Amino acid sequence: MRTGVGIMGRGLALAALLIGVTTGCADTDDGSDTPGKKTKARSTATATAGTPAEVAASGGSVGADGSACELPVTFDTAEFWTAEAVGSGTESGGNGDELGQELADALLRQGPVTLACEIDAKPAGKIGFLRVWTGKPGGAAARTVLEGFVTADSTASKPRYSTFRTGGLTGAEVRYVTTSELMEESKTERALAVTTAAGPVVVHLGGMDDAEHEAMLPAYELAKSTLEATS
Repeated sequence: MRTGVGIMGRGLALAALLIGVTTGCADTDDGSDTPGKKTKARSTATATAGTPAEVAASGGSVGADGSACELPVTFDTAEFWTAEAVGSGTESGGNGDELGQELADALLRQGPVTLACEIDAKPAGKIGFLRVWTGKPGGAAARTVLEGFVTADSTASKPRYSTFRTGGLTGAEVRYVTTSELMEESKTERALAVTTAAGPVVVHLGGMDDAEHEAMLPAYELAKSTLEATS
C-alpha cells in the first residue's frame, strides 16, 4: 500500500487524534439512524427504530489504486470531503529519523491497527474526520479487531456492538462514548471493522462533539453501504 504524507505538517490532525480520536443491514447484538441521496448503496442502513439511515451524496471514492488512499477496501466518500493518505515515513534514514519514526508509529497506532487515511469534513462545513485504520493479515475476526481498537482508547466506555453485511463483506460495528477528563465532556463515536485477505480495516467516525458527530453520520453511512474489498 502506498504511503502518503509524513508526520511533518500534520500537527492539527495528530492533535485531534490524541485528544480523542448507523448501521447496516444489521444483525444487532446490542445496540446500533429519512432516506437521503445515495449512490450505489449496497446495503440497507437501518436505525434503532427501523427508520432508514440518511446516506450522504457521493463525491468520489477511496481505496483503489491511484486514489488518494490505497486501501484493502474501497468505499464512496461524501461530497466535498477530502481524503489524504497518512504515510509511515519508512523512507527515513539516520538514527534520529528512526527514533522519530518509532514515535510517529506509536502515535498513529491504536490497538491492532495503524492510521492509513483521513477524510476531512471541513470542506463540507463540518468539523471532524472519517479515519481509516489498517492492520496486518491474520486470523482475527472483525469483532476481535474492533474490540482491540476500542479497548486501546483509555477514554472509551459503554461500547455497544453489532454486525452488518455489505458489498460481500460481513463486519462488526460499535457505538461508544469517549470522555475527556481535561474538558470534562463526553461524546459519541462509531467505528466498524471488516477483515480482508490484505488485513483488517477499521473505519472510525469521531467529531468535535455529539452535534458534529450526528451531522457527519450520513458520510459514515455512505462509506459503510458502499464498502467492498479491493479487487
